[in-house]
Amino acid sequence: MPIKDPSREAHFPLIEKKYGEPMSYWFDVMAEIADEKYPEQIAYLRENHGFSQAHANAVVMFSRGSKSTRRFNTPADYYKTLDPKQAKTIRAMFKAIMTKYPDLEL
Repeated sequence: MPIKDPSREAHFPLIEKKYGEPMSYWFDVMAEIADEKYPEQIAYLRENHGFSQAHANAVVMFSRGSKSTRRFNTPADYYKTLDPKQAKTIRAMFKAIMTKYPDLEL
């Protein structure tokens, strides 16, 4: 099922509702553990505040500067990061997949 809104902020209303604190509180929590590595930050939210993996990831990644779940906005943006031979191969693979599954969204 395609993600309707890839922004991390799409999770925030449910996080506030489920865990009973505004996002400003969770950003303050993240500021306190900013020096920790990603796995420790995730574990902290899960073990101390009962966060699900998805909600912990949304807060941790947003606090680290990632505003979207997507690395690239379009396939063309992705191809630009590859050498031309790799890009040609990936395009051929995507074309074969899209031919077999025309309703698939990238």
